[in-house]
Amino acid sequence: MGGLAVLAKEAGHRVTGCDANVYPPMSTQLEAQGIELIQGFGPEQVALNPDLYVIGNVVSRGNPLVEEILNRSLPYVSGPQWMGEHILRNKWVLAVAGTHGKTTTSAMLAWILEDAGYAPGFLIGGVPMNFGISARLSGTAGGKAVDSDFFVIEADEYDTAFFDKRSKFVHYHAKTAVLNNLEYDHADIFPDLGAIETQFHHLVRTVPGIGRVIANADEAALGRVLKRGCWSEKESFGGVDDANWKLKEHDDGSFDVIFNGAVAGKVQWQLTGRHNRSNALAAIAAARHVGVPIAQAAESLAKFESVKRRMEVRGVVKDVTVYDDFAHHPTAIATTVGGLRQKLKAGAAAGRILAVLEPRSNTMKLGAMKDALPGSLAEADLVFGFGSEQSLGWSLGAALAPMGEVASAYDDLDAMVQAIVGHARPGDHVVVMSNGGFGGVHQKLLEALTR
Repeated sequence: MGGLAVLAKEAGHRVTGCDANVYPPMSTQLEAQGIELIQGFGPEQVALNPDLYVIGNVVSRGNPLVEEILNRSLPYVSGPQWMGEHILRNKWVLAVAGTHGKTTTSAMLAWILEDAGYAPGFLIGGVPMNFGISARLSGTAGGKAVDSDFFVIEADEYDTAFFDKRSKFVHYHAKTAVLNNLEYDHADIFPDLGAIETQFHHLVRTVPGIGRVIANADEAALGRVLKRGCWSEKESFGGVDDANWKLKEHDDGSFDVIFNGAVAGKVQWQLTGRHNRSNALAAIAAARHVGVPIAQAAESLAKFESVKRRMEVRGVVKDVTVYDDFAHHPTAIATTVGGLRQKLKAGAAAGRILAVLEPRSNTMKLGAMKDALPGSLAEADLVFGFGSEQSLGWSLGAALAPMGEVASAYDDLDAMVQAIVGHARPGDHVVVMSNGGFGGVHQKLLEALTR
């Protein structure tokens, strides 16, 4: 929704926004764009008298401002519908869907197109460091603003709004659709994996015949989705023998891009983890659909700077490195910690991994994934969990108990910070994982480490 606000402002509208909890990097980006932020959902905000209220899916019935809008019969629309009708209508839309990796893959794809001179517009659920913003209508070419034909969008399967329970991505009408992976998530709105597969099937149904679906062949759930019908071109990536796109990893972290059995490019970069290599393969495949040569796309990724809150180094104090990462699903947690472990082993580096976790997503709060937490954190040397039984509805300490003395749980943020600092020693890597602001714990840690 923050990115959408930026697009609306760029399109010439006066934009204001309200939320219950606004935090960086989105809050700082909005302020830099001159977009007024209002704390809370007070009904008095209707006095602003906007032409239209664009409502995000976090807002539900009972919200004071929503009730006022409904009572007064004021005009409103969902964010995805507004995007589809006002921004994407005449664009070649490249949509990246999947349980994990949407933000990073979208950022990679947008950067590849930018580096190739396509000046794409984009809407991404994070801030790609190559751009410094999460959304724009279009880029520049030759120093002048252009109206690019191409738009990259992170295509979320979460529902659209309290009045539209379809997944967001059905509003985007993608011509190029990346299906990165698919597993159970969003337990607050989906009863099981099959329900999510149905939504992905709806996405596939919207891709035109001249479009292309690029799917992860290693994912059985995506295989089931495509078996239900696909009316466009198809390409696959992954490790299976018949995948169109494959890769060959080298000891230095680089990898060859293999298309239909032949090496077509090489990626040399600083990112780590199997997940990022898979993300890159998907982005290269999508870029090829709009005409970017494979070797050129691979070279562009050497200049890719990742995304804020994706293993972003927040600071180094006394040789202790503090990272910020958005991981909140057990698979993403395992991928983040495992990727760092692989990097440390490859570099023969000393130091331990101290994992700091706040399970605050709706799925985690429902307890649907709590039993998977110990396994997802297995590569960490020490684990510090934050969350009270009152806020979660289940005991984080009990969930982490199978890890023994390696793991501990806290409901007091300052006490947890002191515990982490007390255990940290030179060479350690403190990885903070949350999909929220986490009470500013990153800065608290850096300040405490300096004492």
